[in-house]
Amino acid sequence: MATAPDRLLLRLEWKVVRRLDGRLQGAHRTAYRGSGIDFTGLRAYGDGDDARHIDWNVTARLDEPHVRVFTEDRELTVWLVLDRSASMAAGRPGRGKHDVLAELALVLARLFGRGGNRVGALLFDTGMLRVVPPGTSRRHALRIGAELERTSGSRGGATTDLAEMLDAAGRLASRRALVVVLSDFIGEGDWERSLQRLARRHEVVALRIVDTADDVLPEAGLIVVEDAETGEQLVVDSADPLLRVRFREAVDDRDARLAAGMRRAGVPVHRIDTGRDLAEALVEVVARTRDRSP
Repeated sequence: MATAPDRLLLRLEWKVVRRLDGRLQGAHRTAYRGSGIDFTGLRAYGDGDDARHIDWNVTARLDEPHVRVFTEDRELTVWLVLDRSASMAAGRPGRGKHDVLAELALVLARLFGRGGNRVGALLFDTGMLRVVPPGTSRRHALRIGAELERTSGSRGGATTDLAEMLDAAGRLASRRALVVVLSDFIGEGDWERSLQRLARRHEVVALRIVDTADDVLPEAGLIVVEDAETGEQLVVDSADPLLRVRFREAVDDRDARLAAGMRRAGVPVHRIDTGRDLAEALVEVVARTRDRSP
């Protein structure tokens, strides 16, 4: 009998993977273009060759310039950093942020894996870390899905330490890799410094998963507002004009600080709304990534 991750991946393969296959790999090749890591031999220097690749010992011995030839390494190691904190449970049933994160993780694991790249996953919740080592097969993507299906108990009173999550990714990715961070980026900690450290060693892309509940205060009179991270509750009058203005200002300030931190770290951040078609959102991510490529 098919498992829930298997059924979900099958649906995503029909609806999303087939539409994106081949596009995602191409979007990230430019960052890894160059000499690669595999030395294959020597040949005589020609016009247009990179002088940095001249082998001076061989050149002196043969009295003719020779350059080292490398095979370009197109394969990537991809790490998916998956935020499993309490705030990711926000959203309507069946289409909350954690549901969209699971779909994105399966799609990305399948797409990159089909291209021969090794995909690993880091599932983070404050106080708990689970790791799926890199692999390539469809079964491996399902393993990531199975880990996502395992729910963790609520840890009230502890907000997500974004810095700890990013530092954990840095410790895990020992060699240069593509690191894709899937999170709503609701949390605390000096995450910007951690992001800068991560981006110096790896190519980093942020997929910010957002639900309407993150940005809009419904006009419903007296409502109970709960902090998804700490569990703290407060009764407020959602129709109060001053409250609504302050809420909007807080949302705008949060978004501006996030965008500025990502910009300073040189990390592209793409907004993925829970109500949007996943394939369309990823096509836009690919297009924006290519626009940034040299």
